Amino acid sequence: MTTITQRLQLIRDQICEAECCYNRQPNSVLLLAVSKTKPAEAIAAAYQAGQRHFGENYLQEALKKQQELGAYAITWHFIGPIQSNKTKALATHFDWVHSVDSLKIAQRLSDQRPPHLPPLAICLQVNISDEPSKSGISLDELPQLCAQITKLPNLKLRGVMAIPAPQPDFEQQRSPYKKLYQAGAKLELETYSFGMSGDLTAAIAEGSTIVRIGTALFGDRN
Repeated sequence: MTTITQRLQLIRDQICEAECCYNRQPNSVLLLAVSKTKPAEAIAAAYQAGQRHFGENYLQEALKKQQELGAYAITWHFIGPIQSNKTKALATHFDWVHSVDSLKIAQRLSDQRPPHLPPLAICLQVNISDEPSKSGISLDELPQLCAQITKLPNLKLRGVMAIPAPQPDFEQQRSPYKKLYQAGAKLELETYSFGMSGDLTAAIAEGSTIVRIGTALFGDRN
């Protein structure tokens, strides 16, 4: 049976190969292990194999795991939809939030970030495929929201996040990422959180700096 350690190495090799193939700097792409629905034991196994950044979609599940794994120096990323009543817990218990899609949510995160913690790193979620069922702002809304959020004192705007519609063809996978990277580059953003198990190479080809990998690392979701 393939272990988490072995899968982690395979994914790292794939990232390294894509960096080399598409003239990216070595180690310019961060692997974010998406651990939603997976037990704390699986996160611990990945941690012991050298993984430090973990992404969670569900707040209550994440808080439980954070308690169980308190001895580990994990950097926690929240990547799921955000409701207003969850912002205080997100501001208190996470290092990164990737799924900010309104000034209201950003304002709450800034207001509720505890003063003893560094500014909360955030990405703005862009609905790059214009899907009605998905969260996120449009590309046209991105410049204005960036300008508003950079004024908030307890946030650090790092970049953008996207989950485009799945595409089987490699060039079709690259297209939305190219658009988003170009828009972010004009705004001098530094972080591009896109690419998952099925389109990791296409994302790296188009500038991704964080790939969010769940299935390829932990297996199918429970």
